[in-house]
Amino acid sequence: MLHAFVPRETTAGESRVAATPETVEKLIGLGLSVTVEAGAGAGAHIDDEAFTASGATLASDASTAWSEADLVLTVRGVDDQQAHRLKQGTTLIGLLSPSEGAQTAALLAQRQVTSLALELLPRVTRAQSMDALSSQASIAGYKAVLLAAGRLAKYFPLLMTAAGTVKPARVVVMGAGVAGLQAIATAKRLGAVVEVSDIRPAVEEEVKSLGGRFIELPMVESGEGKGGYAKQMGEDFLVRQREIVQEHLAAADVAITTAQIPGRKAPTLITREMVESMRRGAVIVDLAVEQGGNCELSQLGEEVLHQGVVILGPENLAATMSEDASNLYARNILAVLRELVEEGKIEIDPDNDVLVPMLWTHGGEVTHGPTAEKLAAAGAAAQGD
Repeated sequence: MLHAFVPRETTAGESRVAATPETVEKLIGLGLSVTVEAGAGAGAHIDDEAFTASGATLASDASTAWSEADLVLTVRGVDDQQAHRLKQGTTLIGLLSPSEGAQTAALLAQRQVTSLALELLPRVTRAQSMDALSSQASIAGYKAVLLAAGRLAKYFPLLMTAAGTVKPARVVVMGAGVAGLQAIATAKRLGAVVEVSDIRPAVEEEVKSLGGRFIELPMVESGEGKGGYAKQMGEDFLVRQREIVQEHLAAADVAITTAQIPGRKAPTLITREMVESMRRGAVIVDLAVEQGGNCELSQLGEEVLHQGVVILGPENLAATMSEDASNLYARNILAVLRELVEEGKIEIDPDNDVLVPMLWTHGGEVTHGPTAEKLAAAGAAAQGD
């Protein structure tokens, strides 16, 4: 019988958990035994008794649980110490940051660990239930609007009062991916006027269906990238985009930026000059700050005040809504395991168009091309020294 382990997350500020009592019951139904580290669900307000009631075993000695597991389910991956605890042949699943952790990948490969990074999941229809990036981005988009509303010194909705009319807040959302669309919907529910900028013309209908106004850009080429993501555009286009969007930002009360490109630094959409053109009291929420930021002045985890404009760079927003974030994330993991586990065994069909692209390490090798290239380049540089 496969033995799955769900550890308590150790990354600072990480309150999510990779399984819930609901999914533990279903994992057991797949033929797995499940061990949960004591306190693993505390950040998501799930007590140990709820896990044991669902059929899980509680581990008070985490080091033993790590070394005995056939399958480890995480939110934020593993550090080197945890990687060393894994026995050979273990399978690891989580948000493993494949664009950043090349040395961790090398260590996992050395230990014959099969690791599946949820960030590498292909965006195909049958993989939607496994898409952890989307489930967590939706939460971030929602929470970003609430942060902006809480920090803005005025109402979001139009109000007719005995003292006169209060005009609705004007919100500019930059990037209409999953986070952006949820931000649009939430801002509209709060009564704001919402304008949206995106380099992919195909999202215009979705924006309008949510009540947003699409900002037209001079498209010489499509901004549609692989898997539905936006692609990196040339500097000439970005300059023209900023010129057009600046006119809308100057009249905005709130700007929410969400533009990210997998494996690359986030594009700069709001420059210092654009910030300085905004009105005093305006609020910017930069959801791309963990990838370098869409706003030139944003700082990770900090609130910056620049010429009266408040710039928020929230870190790991999904974890601030840990209950629903954990519920959704755990279901994403469950969906992956339904694809991965057959008759109580882990099976990776080399023709599986969902699982194979997710492989970060497998069979003693780093199987993710970009990570392998980074390791090769680092090795060549070391030999040159």
